[in-house]
Amino acid sequence: MDSIKDILNRFDPLEDRYISREYQAFGCLLAKKLGDESHKGLYIKYAKILPRPVLEAAYRFVVDSNAKSKGALFMWKLKEMGVLKGKTSPKKK
Repeated sequence: MDSIKDILNRFDPLEDRYISREYQAFGCLLAKKLGDESHKGLYIKYAKILPRPVLEAAYRFVVDSNAKSKGALFMWKLKEMGVLKGKTSPKKK
């Protein structure tokens, strides 16, 4: 475990953001791993309002792919799973 002194020495106020909640940390982690840090706020919002198992399932789907845009594939998978607006539903005959 790091001491307070070590943490403060590594802290860069211009680079590090203030994260006070667990869902914020998870959203930032998702954005970084998906290579879509420009939409970090969106991932934080999803981490706050969507169930964690759903986000993890979509993330696992994306990690297993060779997609160029992992962020777009992640959003598509969430939409396919039916947790976002614009839900995909079976066509009625």
